[in-house]
Amino acid sequence: MVLKRGRIATATQGGKGKRVDAVNTASQLREPRTERGRRTQRAVLDAAAAEFGEKGFHESSIVSITIRAGVALGSFYTYFESKEALFKALVQDMSGRVRDHVAPVLGAHAGGAIAAEGVALHAFLEFAREHKEIYRIIDEAEFVAPEDWRAHYLNTAARILERLQAAHAKGELGVEPCEAHAWAIMGMNVFLGLRFGVMDTGADLGEVARAANDLLQDGLGLSGSD
Repeated sequence: MVLKRGRIATATQGGKGKRVDAVNTASQLREPRTERGRRTQRAVLDAAAAEFGEKGFHESSIVSITIRAGVALGSFYTYFESKEALFKALVQDMSGRVRDHVAPVLGAHAGGAIAAEGVALHAFLEFAREHKEIYRIIDEAEFVAPEDWRAHYLNTAARILERLQAAHAKGELGVEPCEAHAWAIMGMNVFLGLRFGVMDTGADLGEVARAANDLLQDGLGLSGSD
């Protein structure tokens, strides 16, 4: 199954980034029982990303998506109830793919907290450059799938806040991080991805990440060096 029961981060007392269970589109998906089924479902999701990214939700159709995916129309309804259900599933899928792209890069990082945020940003910029459609899809999700749009940003900010809190507990940050810090970093990353991942595909992403890191180091008061 591509999507599972998710968790939406919420603003909590003291900005601790607590997460609560959130209802998502899992009930609207049929779990493939075979490897062939999983490949078919993946093909539909990938085709939907391309179709919605090019045409937008309202101008795309189930028929055009299945043609692009190279699957029969009946196969679509084996796994998705409607175009709306597919779009909701795609928002969650893309959000998860960003997370899964960044997580192993962060896991391999042995430096300090600020450097880690630069590593995460660099990985996200690479993803945005490779998957430019994510911007149109997430933007449309505010109106087509508002709960999933909200979950995407809340969960992303919660992961950043958790990293900052862990760094503060180790004495790496000069200030105690709060939810506003996490959202500020996320906002910076989103617009850097738009500028240097989508608009300008020739920029040196390493330089972009380093410039952003300079801001974080001054703003968060790094207490030590890598």
